[in-house]
Amino acid sequence: MPQNTNITLLDAADIKVKFNDNEVLKEASLTIRIGDHLGMVGRNGSGKSTFLKILTEVIQPDAGNISRRHDLVIGYLSQNLVMAEDATVESIIREGAKHIINLLAKYESLPPDSNIQSELEQQITANDAWNIDTRIKAAMMHLNAPDSERIIKTLSGGEKRRVALCRAIISNPDLLILDEPTNHLDTESIEWMANYLKKFRGAFLVSTHDRYFLDEICNNIVELQSGRFYLHKGNYSNYLESNLARLDSEQALDLKRKKFLRRELDWIRRGPKARTTKAKFRVDKFHSIKNTQRADTELSMEMIIPPPGQLANRVLDLINIDLELGGKSLIEKFHFKFEAGMRIGICGRNGLGKTSLLKIALGQLQPTGGNRKMGVLTEFNYVDQERIQLDPEKTLLEEVAEGADSINFGNGQLAIRAYLQRFGFNPKRINMKVKSLSGGEKSRLLLARILKHGGNFLILDEPTNDLDLPTLRLLEEALLAFSGCVLVVSHDRYFLNRVCTGIIAFEGDGQVVYNEGDYEYYRDKLAERKALSINRNTHPKIKPEKNKTNNIKQNKLTWKEKKELEGIEDAILKTEKEVVEIEAIFADPEFHSKHGEKTSDLTKNLEEAKERTIALYGRWEELENLRLASE
Repeated sequence: MPQNTNITLLDAADIKVKFNDNEVLKEASLTIRIGDHLGMVGRNGSGKSTFLKILTEVIQPDAGNISRRHDLVIGYLSQNLVMAEDATVESIIREGAKHIINLLAKYESLPPDSNIQSELEQQITANDAWNIDTRIKAAMMHLNAPDSERIIKTLSGGEKRRVALCRAIISNPDLLILDEPTNHLDTESIEWMANYLKKFRGAFLVSTHDRYFLDEICNNIVELQSGRFYLHKGNYSNYLESNLARLDSEQALDLKRKKFLRRELDWIRRGPKARTTKAKFRVDKFHSIKNTQRADTELSMEMIIPPPGQLANRVLDLINIDLELGGKSLIEKFHFKFEAGMRIGICGRNGLGKTSLLKIALGQLQPTGGNRKMGVLTEFNYVDQERIQLDPEKTLLEEVAEGADSINFGNGQLAIRAYLQRFGFNPKRINMKVKSLSGGEKSRLLLARILKHGGNFLILDEPTNDLDLPTLRLLEEALLAFSGCVLVVSHDRYFLNRVCTGIIAFEGDGQVVYNEGDYEYYRDKLAERKALSINRNTHPKIKPEKNKTNNIKQNKLTWKEKKELEGIEDAILKTEKEVVEIEAIFADPEFHSKHGEKTSDLTKNLEEAKERTIALYGRWEELENLRLASE
């Protein structure tokens, strides 16, 4: 396919959609050209899925026009999966390549002297139809799809979604439209999908809340806000920058949103790619202070978790846990001690036992071997979105209130209406019925309903699915402020990096390992272990030299040292400020009359502050040299 970006594949002009009194789309316009790799973002309920359904002719708009290139092939992954329940997995996936299979059938039925044989061969080659069986197998393997002979009605929701994703991409379409493609995918599958899309020769429009995914695959971001589209050139990081610039240029009063954008942009810049550049923290700190001179007020809407009760010295101990299910060993000799303040992420491919470990922790599943010891003050709160169902005919208030007017919040009470507002629900919509909510809004309502029960040990199974970006940020902030213990299963790499202090990774064949630090740090350690294993297998008789090993270890920052380096700038500025303030007191002409009796204490404090400053500069230099050496 020629990469001429001037060729329009699809043009949506002035699209309008109204549900009852809610005008979701207001003259929404979007043009998609060859080579466009578009990410779509917007709040839950803003109309993203509705717009995608209009593009794929699932529904019709109330007004507006859609024009498509002649014989345009579209691959579409919907949030609402419709499949023949009695069909096999492979037959459903092959439906996505129907036009390719028809080309092959037509070619094979041609007589030897057909005058269209050459034309068909060109079409077959352009669509890579000769390799269709190989491509189907590769997609199923990398996306961890169920066995090809499984019947659709026997599949879980996540399995059906992976089948639907295989069906969407296998057609090698001109335009790929994907609605939340990373939901129910493990991290390895998400990485494969990102690489697939980066190399994709056609155009795509992807609606997703996976921020690393958006950052990797997109050349433009389209934001759906107040029923209209805003185009941002570049990937997710560029979107954050341009969005912040737009808010500044409009002299926006929404300081809370700008505060979130700055935090998010700062986090992106601290990511693995950003760490390859040399730190100039004094200059960076100056710009940071310069850019945040306005006093930000506290959020009026923030996801809140009721303050946890105190935990005992023992929170939860998992002692030499073994688990075997269906003749397969999922966990072997896993030993872990949970402590207050821990935020532990669980990652690994689907089907390896992550949810089973949660159930062992909760006491809902007995391990094959080992035992579990729970602290006397530990109170679990389990967020399992598949276990609890919402009543579509109830209002938001009825679903969360469950007959009460308020919830217990620390030593006091919080009104249900105020609680729902903190989860981003407009007071005018609190009395509307659940059935009118978007999928993401329902996920947010479920979180509100479950989290209100409190507890000091939160266990969350894929809490980020279907949440929009602002809500994800709110959840991250709430978990970072939570003083209890958190155990969370997630495939959202950004979420794991931002929230977690440690990672429990399921690596297959019963191997479950723990690494202190975030997900990126775990991946670095995994790569080191794999490299060491390859080296040992290649040179089994060569023993590593102790001094060499020690030098390697000394030239790498631990996760704690990385966190220390990130925070040392603020510590230096704080001690320098303390030195300046004390010196200003000594320089006061009226020092002796005002502070004479404190001379000894002030002198001591000044010397200590200077010593701390020197020590911090020395420590910064040491850590910075280690960082540069490791790169």
